[in-house]
Amino acid sequence: MIRAQAAAVLSLTALLTTAACTADERRAGLPAGVQEETAATASASTTAPAGKQPSDAPPAGLSEAQARAALITELDLGEPWVPTRGTATWRDGLLKAQVEDAHCRRLLDALYTEELFGTPAGPRAVVTLDDAYNGSQLRYQVAAYRPEDVDRTLEWLRTMPETCGEFTAKPARAGTQGVEVEELELPETGDARAALRVTMTGETTGGEPTYLTVDVAAVRVGDDTITLTHGGYGDVVPEVTQAVAELGAERLTEIHRQGRLEV
Repeated sequence: MIRAQAAAVLSLTALLTTAACTADERRAGLPAGVQEETAATASASTTAPAGKQPSDAPPAGLSEAQARAALITELDLGEPWVPTRGTATWRDGLLKAQVEDAHCRRLLDALYTEELFGTPAGPRAVVTLDDAYNGSQLRYQVAAYRPEDVDRTLEWLRTMPETCGEFTAKPARAGTQGVEVEELELPETGDARAALRVTMTGETTGGEPTYLTVDVAAVRVGDDTITLTHGGYGDVVPEVTQAVAELGAERLTEIHRQGRLEV
């Protein structure tokens, strides 16, 4: 346990250090294909006729390569994070459950499917990482949605601690679980944001105690949205969730800035 906590602190330190990098350093860390695309666009803009200088209009949207470049990977988090070894057992074991209240059921369904905003309007990029020490899992997604739809869902998330602060869930594969929902504060990053910490406490069908923690966070940056879940039976450090959201928003903002260089 001590080793896992120390590793989480080290990972968080690495995240915050990375988040403090300059824009040029972030650009240098992008995949070669994205760097070449951006460089070619910038070069073309400097030689464009006077009537076709770059405008302040927002980009049409991320390309697939840019969406992938906006992901946070195990290289950003450092040890003990590794590429996923498979879907976490707690997803089907506890999150797939019956809930009487419709609002609370919608929240648990969103955690289970990891789809807060429905079908994206453009490219989607997803990465799933595992904490090799304590078994927690982080899923990180970048996708384009209508900003008004995202903001409406973010507002709904903010109501959950009051609407569904405490409720009961009945998973098919475990005993009855007591669920608590709390607000998780995020750094002031992106254009809009919201996050929750959800804990489930109960027993397995065999009578063994269960304790699951799941953080869910979303940050909108223009027409694109970062969605992440970070959960597990062990220590789920909230500072990691917060730092990943902040670093991801900064990276996505930088990719947007590069995309505005157009002929």
